[in-house]
Amino acid sequence: MMAIPLFGALAMLVPADRFLRTGFAVRAFGTGVSAATLLVAVSAMTAFDFGDTSRMQLQANWAWAPSIGLRFHLGADGISLPLVVLTALLTFLCFLYTLRHPPAGGRIRLLTALLLVLEVGLIGTFVALDLVLFFVFFETVLIPMYVVIMLWGGAGRRAAASKFILYTLLGSGLLLAGMLLVAVNAGTLDMVRLAARHGSGVSHGVQVTAFALMAIGFAVKAPMWPLHTWLPDAHTEAPTVGSVLLAGVLLKMGTYGLVRVALPLAPDGAQVWAPWLGLLAVIGIVYGALACLAQRDLKRMIAYSSVGHMGFVLLGIATLTPVGINAALFGNIAHGLITGLLFFLAGAVKDRWGTTDMDAVGGGMLGTAPRLASVLTFASVASLGLPGLAGFWGEMLAMLGAYRPHADLPRGAFVAFMAVAGIGALLTAGYFLRMLAKITHGRATGPAGPAAPAAAVSAQEYAAWVPLIALTLLVGLWPKTLLDVTAAPVRALFGGG
Repeated sequence: MMAIPLFGALAMLVPADRFLRTGFAVRAFGTGVSAATLLVAVSAMTAFDFGDTSRMQLQANWAWAPSIGLRFHLGADGISLPLVVLTALLTFLCFLYTLRHPPAGGRIRLLTALLLVLEVGLIGTFVALDLVLFFVFFETVLIPMYVVIMLWGGAGRRAAASKFILYTLLGSGLLLAGMLLVAVNAGTLDMVRLAARHGSGVSHGVQVTAFALMAIGFAVKAPMWPLHTWLPDAHTEAPTVGSVLLAGVLLKMGTYGLVRVALPLAPDGAQVWAPWLGLLAVIGIVYGALACLAQRDLKRMIAYSSVGHMGFVLLGIATLTPVGINAALFGNIAHGLITGLLFFLAGAVKDRWGTTDMDAVGGGMLGTAPRLASVLTFASVASLGLPGLAGFWGEMLAMLGAYRPHADLPRGAFVAFMAVAGIGALLTAGYFLRMLAKITHGRATGPAGPAAPAAAVSAQEYAAWVPLIALTLLVGLWPKTLLDVTAAPVRALFGGG
């Protein structure tokens, strides 16, 4: 899965007069490479033993730097496999989208190479089983996304890209310090062995310090309030494909890291810091919702909604219970599907109206672009947590986990967190319904509306939207399809096997 996009990216170094002479040929090549990667991901899913999802499967384990104990160790279990498939799917859909809707700014060979390198880093992060290797892949993602925002972003792209890279590099430094603190004390970099120990061999004080360092590093990427301020600018200025991958997968690196690395490596530290993590999570839920109510730009509103939705994921993790962790993992996938779809739709709005300012777009979209407005309505009600769609289960289970947190955590505080999160869920419904009332209903109050040819939905747009709609319905109506995959490895995190 990583070799295919890596070689695809390297192929972009061949001069244009020798290989892929037109922009469309380059975009088609990127689509083909990402399709091949998706096929490998699907084949890995078919080869995966779903009867033993807690076991690391499909492993590759080679000596990398034997003198210091580094190994090129990869593998997948029920926690990482859904994120791997989601990454491959969203990358393919982004390339498919660019066939008809390339980002403004040209340099399509560079964009294709960057998106493929981004895919390598994302998949590598989710399958790495050596701490240093995990960190290498974790950092590989940063530069491609920085360049994508910087070169193909909007008017404020330079400031947004700079804020993105500075925040994430600072968080990465703390993350590396926390991981090495555990590794040095435990005497190994192998994540599987460290997880099986459940913190044994590492003192309480070291675990508390290491968890704090790792949690801050992962919280920047999640993002958690108050470390979220890079996100709205990055989302608003990034091109459509950048926003889709940033919301759909990059944010999951933070919450995945908390579950895969921080919790099993420093369980004592997790118990100490969990109430504070829960507090910051519910502040983010309410803050994100209130910020959305104040937004006039559609992309910026969706960006702030991610702060709230990822707050539910962090709340589930903070409960330190199987129900809460499963809620977090479910919420990761649901958010990736729904918010990826929302950013595709925001890109479609910008293509037609030339802006994502809701006042400029005006109302009446159901009359001027009925198909686009209908899909936008579906994505919005999915994101606000309508029962029967994917967004509901992660939020509901996170609040259930907060009602019955780990026995060593203060239940009264977590019940209060649950109540505040419930208020945040109501506010979420409020801002999405406000947005729909503003731009899809009523009469057109902005510009006259898009011309008829521009209003038509292209085949590439349908191809990007339909899989996300179908999966949102699938995991919403049958949550067991995803919960059965994550349940056993989550139990193993708590020593349940």
